[in-house]
Amino acid sequence: MKKQIVAIHGGETFDTYEEYLSFLKNLEIDFERIRSKEKSWKKNLGKKLGNDFEVILPEMPNALNAKYIEWEIMFGKLIPFLEEEIILIGHSLGGIFLAKYLSENILPKKITAIFLISAPFGSQNAEPSLGDFSFEKDLSKLQEQGGKIFLCHSRDDACVPFSDFEKYKKELPKAEEMIFEDRGHFNQMEFLELAEIIKELF
Repeated sequence: MKKQIVAIHGGETFDTYEEYLSFLKNLEIDFERIRSKEKSWKKNLGKKLGNDFEVILPEMPNALNAKYIEWEIMFGKLIPFLEEEIILIGHSLGGIFLAKYLSENILPKKITAIFLISAPFGSQNAEPSLGDFSFEKDLSKLQEQGGKIFLCHSRDDACVPFSDFEKYKKELPKAEEMIFEDRGHFNQMEFLELAEIIKELF
């Protein structure tokens, strides 16, 4: 049986509809990326891992104006299809989603590893606001069920500051660090180090 990997993509979240409209009005479109249908490392991960792995890429609702409760419902619908020894990957908003979800819920599957990649750390008073993705600092429930936990961040990330990585490290002291200098927000087409670590886990 293939080992399953669930990778949760990122997104944007806003406290008000007016903030969302302002974001859309000021959003710069990367037309070349749209035209070329450029793939991200998440879509290329299955090729790098080979036939022993199955990479699942759920489309979470309303990524440009995400609401935690909607993502929680969608993720819950996925759980019955998951096998034991699952690997969970959360990139950007997907990372804070997994952190919050697993700090509030027990996943009824054995987790081999959790990767939080460029994940924002959001308490209720975080700036900028992370809306209902914010969570209380206690991540002990995540740590108890998470198998190995990997925190991955690049020091030059312009979207999520490196200080958020340090906050996760403080709350998850047993987590393994993957620190890079020049990967930005991990929007590249390849992430070879991630594929190698996943292979080593099995």
